[in-house]
Amino acid sequence: MSGMWWGVVAALAVGLVAAYLVWTAGRVDRLHGRAELAARALDAHLLRRAAAAAVLAERRYGVELYAAARIALDAQPDEREAAENDLTRQLRAVELDPADPDCEAVIGASRRLALARQVHTDLVRDARAARGRPVVRLLRMGRRRPWPRYFDIDDPTLTVPADVPAG
Repeated sequence: MSGMWWGVVAALAVGLVAAYLVWTAGRVDRLHGRAELAARALDAHLLRRAAAAAVLAERRYGVELYAAARIALDAQPDEREAAENDLTRQLRAVELDPADPDCEAVIGASRRLALARQVHTDLVRDARAARGRPVVRLLRMGRRRPWPRYFDIDDPTLTVPADVPAG
């Protein structure tokens, strides 16, 4: 009789370990999927900000800002970080008036971009941490997907002058 109980306990232990491994594999896969979706959302926000900056530059601020916005819009994936950092520097160099609808669009797009970047960074960090766990590495649970990459850009939040009320 005691041999049967050991068999039941062993089967239960194997079942629990299998359930944990399936749950862990699903978690790694879900985190990778969420990081990929966050990367797409970040890309969309980058494009919106660059388009808003191009419109603003056409109407008010001229060639340098427009060129930086066009380069950011047309950048290849391996050139994207540098182009976005240049656009951020160009936007910080101009004085934005929040009462102006074009400036307000750029400021709003920059704020949404900062939030999207933070969400993306958090999800990439979580996916990398889950994928770096010893059990996940040993069983190669993340091998179907590439390692998620951080998108390293300057903080895109633009400051509004203190004497101008934010709308």
